[in-house]
Amino acid sequence: MKKILVTYPIPKQGLKGIMERFDVTYPEQERFSKDELRNMLPEYDGILLAGARLDANMIGIAKNLKIISVYGAGYDNVDIKAATSAGIVVTNTPDAVTESTAELAFGLMLAVMRRIAECDRKLRCDKNFRWSMMTNLGTNLYGKTLGIIGMGRIGRAVARRAKAFGMDIYYHNRRRLDESIEKELGASYYTLDELLEKSDVVSLNVPLTEETYHLIGKKQLDRMKPSAFIINTSRGAVIDEKVLVKYLQEGRIAGAGLDVFEHEPKIPQELLKLDRVVLTPHIGTSTLEARTHMAEVESRNIVDYFEGRELRYIVNPEVL
Repeated sequence: MKKILVTYPIPKQGLKGIMERFDVTYPEQERFSKDELRNMLPEYDGILLAGARLDANMIGIAKNLKIISVYGAGYDNVDIKAATSAGIVVTNTPDAVTESTAELAFGLMLAVMRRIAECDRKLRCDKNFRWSMMTNLGTNLYGKTLGIIGMGRIGRAVARRAKAFGMDIYYHNRRRLDESIEKELGASYYTLDELLEKSDVVSLNVPLTEETYHLIGKKQLDRMKPSAFIINTSRGAVIDEKVLVKYLQEGRIAGAGLDVFEHEPKIPQELLKLDRVVLTPHIGTSTLEARTHMAEVESRNIVDYFEGRELRYIVNPEVL
């Protein structure tokens, strides 16, 4: 019987597929430590990877490993080159995270632009907080231009919500979408520089790769309006965080909604002190529905691989 390792206590109800077919090791209390994983890896044929990293050294230890099923859309916690060289298939769960991540992106947009989190905090903590018609003024979403960078599954889900809010939608993507999809979403394609210059709010929805590392830095922030906001639910290192903090402190952009950070779980103290910034602890997929569905897809990836079926979500197809 194949041995499968689950590295984090994700919802068991989503793991029935592997529980019924394989010898599964599941952490009942908390995630396995790095040392525990290093000792366990040589025994296992498959791994459901959550809350852990597999670098080249760890992959080199895993002599029997055939498949790594990543719990999420992003797979920057796996050395893909090392896995591919070792003949190990890597899969992920992109569809399962789409709607919950898009919801959070819009929640952050509303929270920072309408100053919801800021006003909530002041009502609770500031005894001298003033109720006034001309203080605590926010910014409408209606009629504003949303620039979406990365028009994959999540980017399109953000666009659908923006359309319902009456926003103009611009997007930038590696490849331009079909005209029919642009028409359906009401989205117009622009270069990255054009999008940054024209948008009132920018939403980042790209994976972290060598190409997208610090995709948004000084040059890009200089192109944004001082009245513009930036929303990041992708990966922290897509933005040069030090530069972003400086621009926020100096009022060179209006605000930010951030679910991800460059050196998680560490967050710059300067960000914590800024009113026009809304922060969440990487909770884009943190709903019971999304987490369970992710486990189901992750489990299905393992089952399909060992039962010889075509894999729907494979990161490195060249290994097959």
